[in-house]
Amino acid sequence: MCPATTSTAPAAPSEDGAALLAGLNPEQAAAVVHSGGPLLIVAGAGSGKTRVLTHRIAWLIRERAADPMGILAITFTNKAANEMKERVGALVGERLVGITRDAEGRMRPRRWGGMWVSTFHAACARLLRDEAPRLGYDRSFTIYDADDAARLAGLCIKDLGLDPKRVTPRGVAHAISAAKNDLVDFDTYALRADNWYERQIADVYRLYQERLHRASAFDFDDLLVKTVELLQLYDDVLAAYRERFAHVLVDEWQDTNRAQYELVRLLAREHRRLTVVGDGDQSIYRFRGADVRNILDFDKDFPDATRITLARNYRSTQTILDTANAVIAHNVGRIPKRLWTDEGAGAPVVRYTADNEHDEAAFVAEEVSRLAERDEVPSGDCAVFYRTNAQSRVLEETCIRLGVAYQIVGGTRFYERREIRDLLAYLRVLVNPADDVSAKRVLNVPRRGIGARTEEALDLFAGREGGSFLAACRRAEENHLLAPRAVGAVTDFVRLLDGLRTAVDAGELALRDIVELVWRRTGYMAELEAERTVEALGRAENLRELAGVAEDFTSLQPDATLGEFLERIALVTEQDSFDADGSRLTLMTMHNAKGLEFEVVFIVGMEDSVFPHHRSLGEPEELEEERRLCYVAMTRARRRLYLTNAWSRTLFGGTSANPPSRFLKEVPAELVEARSADHARPGPRAVGRQGADDGLGVGDRVLHPTFGPGRILEIGGRPGNEEALVRFDEYGAKRLLLAYAPMIRR
Repeated sequence: MCPATTSTAPAAPSEDGAALLAGLNPEQAAAVVHSGGPLLIVAGAGSGKTRVLTHRIAWLIRERAADPMGILAITFTNKAANEMKERVGALVGERLVGITRDAEGRMRPRRWGGMWVSTFHAACARLLRDEAPRLGYDRSFTIYDADDAARLAGLCIKDLGLDPKRVTPRGVAHAISAAKNDLVDFDTYALRADNWYERQIADVYRLYQERLHRASAFDFDDLLVKTVELLQLYDDVLAAYRERFAHVLVDEWQDTNRAQYELVRLLAREHRRLTVVGDGDQSIYRFRGADVRNILDFDKDFPDATRITLARNYRSTQTILDTANAVIAHNVGRIPKRLWTDEGAGAPVVRYTADNEHDEAAFVAEEVSRLAERDEVPSGDCAVFYRTNAQSRVLEETCIRLGVAYQIVGGTRFYERREIRDLLAYLRVLVNPADDVSAKRVLNVPRRGIGARTEEALDLFAGREGGSFLAACRRAEENHLLAPRAVGAVTDFVRLLDGLRTAVDAGELALRDIVELVWRRTGYMAELEAERTVEALGRAENLRELAGVAEDFTSLQPDATLGEFLERIALVTEQDSFDADGSRLTLMTMHNAKGLEFEVVFIVGMEDSVFPHHRSLGEPEELEEERRLCYVAMTRARRRLYLTNAWSRTLFGGTSANPPSRFLKEVPAELVEARSADHARPGPRAVGRQGADDGLGVGDRVLHPTFGPGRILEIGGRPGNEEALVRFDEYGAKRLLLAYAPMIRR
């Protein structure tokens, strides 16, 4: 076991050193000044770990004379990396972390960077830009996201003649990603395959990797895997980066996978100046390959390590902490600790038992409005967490009906929209002509008369000649499988790309101008505007927003290249879409809530089979991860925590009546204020807005957001619980509770 004792501060730190320790509690200070081998900081939720990490970096620079360029600081999200840069910059000077400011004081990255403070993937991408040629890749390689990976897997499945219904592209892409997270290459995967399905995946994996290499592209997992491969294959590269990074610090260590662990081990194995910060109780990304054993077994891998536990919480009330402590205590695989605070007990945890998901949503929306009016808690300080994205639909409908402004984090992201992906594919081909996936995506976008047969003929030619798909397009006249008309269309496509590349290579266009040039010359924007539908106009607006993103990026980094812009976009995470503007209620899954905090948190859908998820029931390790997810969700709350469940719930097309979540039973009764639909129905304002007092009557034509237009045939029931029989034009007769049915008169 790691020793519990800690190193002590120097007898007489400098004036700067004393300032760095001011305001820290004893455990935090011990972590900041530690010297003499690996350090594991077990940092409970809200315990000030970012402050400790940033002050430790500053301490190394100011008190230990560490070279700032020899420090590698890694975290998991761009948001966290940017926050760390700002906070370290405030302590040691912004120039050292690669920050400069314009005349108006706006922060900009320095062209030649600074200290390595970034995510794992961004750090690996930066390293590979220099070293990728050793592995046979161009420095201008493309980074494929999850959708690109699934698309490439689908192309490989097709090339191998497999049935895409039995061996699905997304299923294969997920299996390949899981293998890479565990550093399992396609040869090893093939040797381990012990059934028909795994053997098919092994075949696809081999071809998938060959196609990636041919396209000079890395998928997201390859950024890690290929960096590890590089360090393992080339002793001189490993020696150079070991020497460069004399200090390695990693945040969120509990979320590392095998590839990330091996990368850190390779870099820090010799000098042992390694600091990792994490909390096994917050390990919630097993489905992405995270291995909680990396933190639980840290002392086995680094027996000379020191462990320091940060258990004092600076975020939540003691009641919220006692609730979270009680739940997580039921897990077996954990490092014991109990969070505490001197902030006081605070309000009790509210448990609301609803009739159904509509009642639950109405309670949440009404309570958010009540808190805003009575307690002056803005909607933007409130968040609703749920286990699966599908649960957001009823919440959204209710918020719209009640006039509660909201935002969703983790839905369809901006960069996942079809029109954005199309434009980015054009830009990626301009940077990397070998990018087959991007070239195929835009071959007939907008429509230029190039069909599936033509694409297949070009692909066969590329495979036979051993070149890229775009190279096959350039030799279309040599392809005897193409009709003259197809040859002409493909030649026009190549001519279009060449014209765009010439304009870009001239170096006179700003990034925004390049985006606009692409949609103008390709005719993409013209096609959308000619369609004149609401959807098409919305897509056109999204393209203009992309041009705005390019302009914003240029304002931060005036001399940025198109390749740097595309890399920045490729590394965007779901949490980067979170906008803490203070005016909108936030709806998100519990997984997306990691790293955030709110004054008020609602955790909805707390029923067995919903949360914990039905896949975890009967699987001890999965159930422990679900309990950790509950712990993470609870500890996001600063002042108030609401836990809700419903007697019946319609989800995924079926209605079920599941028992209350076992996690609710693990919360001590003395911490809870119980409410239910029987004596806490939605207030009269909610009922009025949702339809019962809207004057709807028999014979009225109405509009429902799901069922569309219809006519009310009957209305009955007691006040506040009226039911309406509505015959919808497309869905037939439905009986709905007016208090929860978001209908309006047509």
